[in-house]
Amino acid sequence: MNNHFKSIILQSTGASSLFEKEIIQELWSGYGKIIRVALENSTLESVVVKHVQLPRNNHHPRGWNTDIGHQRKLKSYEVETTWYKIYSKHSMARLPKCFAIERKDDEVLIVLEDLDKAGFPLRKQSVEWKDIDRCLEWLAQFHASYLGKVPDGLWNVGTYWHLETRPQELEVLEDNPLKNAAAAIDKKLNNCSFKTFVHGDAKLANFCFSKNGQVAGVDFQYVGGGCGMKDVAYFIGSCLNESDCERLESKLLDTYFTHLQKALGEKNEALENEWRSLYRVAWADFHRFLKGWSPGHWKINSYSERITAEVIKNL
Repeated sequence: MNNHFKSIILQSTGASSLFEKEIIQELWSGYGKIIRVALENSTLESVVVKHVQLPRNNHHPRGWNTDIGHQRKLKSYEVETTWYKIYSKHSMARLPKCFAIERKDDEVLIVLEDLDKAGFPLRKQSVEWKDIDRCLEWLAQFHASYLGKVPDGLWNVGTYWHLETRPQELEVLEDNPLKNAAAAIDKKLNNCSFKTFVHGDAKLANFCFSKNGQVAGVDFQYVGGGCGMKDVAYFIGSCLNESDCERLESKLLDTYFTHLQKALGEKNEALENEWRSLYRVAWADFHRFLKGWSPGHWKINSYSERITAEVIKNL
């Protein structure tokens, strides 16, 4: 990390010195790192720093190292900085505080609260019902916070898989009925009456858990406008197998909407009716991306195929 960025971290935290404690993870396709930085003589023991550096030679694990992919990633980091500058403070849902944002040349620095130290040290690969309930509550609070807001400076349409940004994956999609219906599915979601901000990558790995079961969300590169069902369907698909997705579908939606109505402070039946009708459409939309991006992916299953066929039939 360059000295300018180090000085920004020191200024924003009041620390006298710092050292890089550990790399939490590398950013996708070599675009930088997320680092835990320890501080001395600060009220904070440590911060988490997202350090974006444009790669010198693009290498993508699935071969999508094209200009479209590169521009999408660049925009995603612009979106994330805008998110933390303007919008994050309005969230009812718990997320990391942002202490500083800095750009220099082809690098971006985001200095964030260390959620491990703030009481959210747990990450989960598998979940019990109470964990799912808390994550759905988080999504409901997030969606309630931004209902009706305009995503200026964010993605106009949130999520990393939305159709406009994924022409290559659509081009190679071999499921012709789904390929032919892709634009209509996208339009149905984008034309919903009730729009909010969606997290855009609300998988289980982006939730941090406290020991008493509370959750906080991280990673806001794909926040943008849209129907909240996109987050809900994607989250559920990230942590449940196909039989549980099917068996628990009604319970999952009932739980989410109970939390949403509570977060809104009043019952909005029109919103609930519209969004419930779009849950399977949102599922089919992600299924379209997945089949083009990685046809052998474990998330492609008979439940997704049946739902998608039903959505196409009802368009």
